Amino acid sequence: MRTRVLDEPAAEALPAAHHDDGEAAAGPSIDTALLGEHLLGRWGEVRRHSRELLREERYHRIDGLGMAEHRERVLGQLRQLVADGAVHRAFPRALGGEEAHGANIASFEELVLGDASLQIKAGVQWGLFGAAILHLGTERHHEAYLPGAMDLRVPGAFAMTETGHGSDVASIGTTATYDEAAEEFVIHTPFRGAWKDYLGNAAKDGRAAVLFAKLITKGVDHGVHAFYVPIRDEAGAFLPGIGGEDDGLKGGLNGIDNGRLHFDRVRIPRTDLLDRYGQVAADGTYTSPIASPGRRFFTMLGTLVQGRVSLDGSSTVAAKLALTIAIRYAAERRQFTAGADDAEVVLLDYQRHQRRLLPRLAQTYAMSFAHERLLEKFDGVFSGAHDTDEDRQDLETLAAALKPLSTWAGLDILQECREACGGAGFLAENRFTQLRADLDIYATFEGDNNVLLQLVAKRLLGDFAQRMRSADAGDIAQFVAGQVGEAALNRSGLRQLAQRVADFGSTARSVGFVRDADSQRQLLTDRVHTMVGEIANRMRNASKLDADAAAELFNQNQNELIETAIAHAELLQWEAFTEALETIEHDGTRQVLTWLRDLFGFTTIERHLAWYLLNGRLSAFRAHAITDYIDDRLLPRLRPQALDLVEAFGFAPEHLRAEIATGAERARQDEARAHYTELREAGALPTPEPSPKRR
Repeated sequence: MRTRVLDEPAAEALPAAHHDDGEAAAGPSIDTALLGEHLLGRWGEVRRHSRELLREERYHRIDGLGMAEHRERVLGQLRQLVADGAVHRAFPRALGGEEAHGANIASFEELVLGDASLQIKAGVQWGLFGAAILHLGTERHHEAYLPGAMDLRVPGAFAMTETGHGSDVASIGTTATYDEAAEEFVIHTPFRGAWKDYLGNAAKDGRAAVLFAKLITKGVDHGVHAFYVPIRDEAGAFLPGIGGEDDGLKGGLNGIDNGRLHFDRVRIPRTDLLDRYGQVAADGTYTSPIASPGRRFFTMLGTLVQGRVSLDGSSTVAAKLALTIAIRYAAERRQFTAGADDAEVVLLDYQRHQRRLLPRLAQTYAMSFAHERLLEKFDGVFSGAHDTDEDRQDLETLAAALKPLSTWAGLDILQECREACGGAGFLAENRFTQLRADLDIYATFEGDNNVLLQLVAKRLLGDFAQRMRSADAGDIAQFVAGQVGEAALNRSGLRQLAQRVADFGSTARSVGFVRDADSQRQLLTDRVHTMVGEIANRMRNASKLDADAAAELFNQNQNELIETAIAHAELLQWEAFTEALETIEHDGTRQVLTWLRDLFGFTTIERHLAWYLLNGRLSAFRAHAITDYIDDRLLPRLRPQALDLVEAFGFAPEHLRAEIATGAERARQDEARAHYTELREAGALPTPEPSPKRR
């Protein structure tokens, strides 16, 4: 039986109901301009510049284009970006860039508003191909190869993934064997699974590639390194020894010419090894500033983290776009009458519709604030302001935590918004279906989400182990005693009993014990700490096992490792939202955002109620109270604020480009209501057929 929040203090009274009549909502008001500035973040001016460009039709996707025409249009759009000076921010000043790394990503993320294919092809050219030359090469590579990459004279591919190996880059099959006599590397794909695959710019446009291969010299495999490899001549024909195929039509992003490449003993100069982290002398001697092969490998990959950072941001932009369209439509579209009133009800006044859209709006705000924190970290590392090994590890872990949550959430939000708009949401003109198709791949490229979360979990376990190693015997004993005591308390039900006694059967009192920020933080943090501790305890003997047994032990805990990483990432988003609240000075805006943060926190806790109940963290009564508080308090409070909350995203009509977000639905509804009002006033409205009387 569902309880209701009926005896909450009078100060928590519900705001007046708000429909689409244009009257001001009761309760606090939002300063949408102020909130919009906060959402744009540190690089707001750069985002505005990018959005201004994207208002122009020349950057918009055209529905219905064939694959060849779409590819040609997107390549032309890249040339326009070069002409508009929109792509060189991250490159060296000496070559015409700005060395503004955070600004570069902020600008790039907005390109999804024009066409996701444009965004990703730009990412291939400047965020992967160009960035690999920049971060893995040295000054001579910058001078020789970056100008052509920057101005698009040399479209390039990023040849890392192979048909046989995607996430497991260390196991790729392509080799680069050094020939001392010729002072050349011989690039070879020895079997079909070693072909480079799914590469943007590979099918048609690419003239060169940054290729990843195992560097072999003097019979020693020094692991994966990057090489600059020309692949086509000026006419677009493959160079000798190089071949390829077109990946053809894909599920989305068909403005990008993805393809495969293979190499049959192709020779390149020794100097085309991008040798920032590993050098080969003329006599074949290998040297590196990083002695450990494993650390060297992860350092090289870490320089390319910007792809994950940008996907986190662009998924958030797409979620904002989808919610703006869906909430505007829901505030105008009417279906079904309520009671005896002939007026149909606005969709957004239905609780179920609020439940579908408003928690996802709260999630999107959390994603936005967390992304800003990630972007700050990224800029600190790549600008050199905060570039220690620990800073880089923190950046890689943060990106690996947030990218999965935002890319999955982006897909979920697009789908729910599509369904919430009914048949209109399925029309291409309203954008959901194409964006959903284009963003589908975000969950698996730049690192498969599940693999990334394993990296996060390993870092959490490593930090836990480090704390244990640095603790003295007394600290460890205290920790173990605390864990045992907590486990006993939770398993015995004493915590739940104490909660029931404290609540005295009052839903309002139950909510009161968990409603404040400290209580939300405690519940979210406790879940992460407990999950990490439990897995660490189960895996404590892994170092004593042989390789096969250790791998089996890891596999037995793999799912919980990923769930733990997700819990950690959710906590990061909640903390970022809470931190952002402290910077809001406008009282009304801060109050509404506090409700929105609470909605994010409570729906996150509600999603994991099984864990909180099974682990004795919440009583059943408090668990019910959380759901009641969402439905009875937070949703009604936020309903009048929904339009302002999406208005703060700052999209112009040229960004939305969705017919149902233009006000056309309101005009149709007003026309229909006027028609029936006219009939009613003229006495010309037909009488409904009477229902048969019950006997």
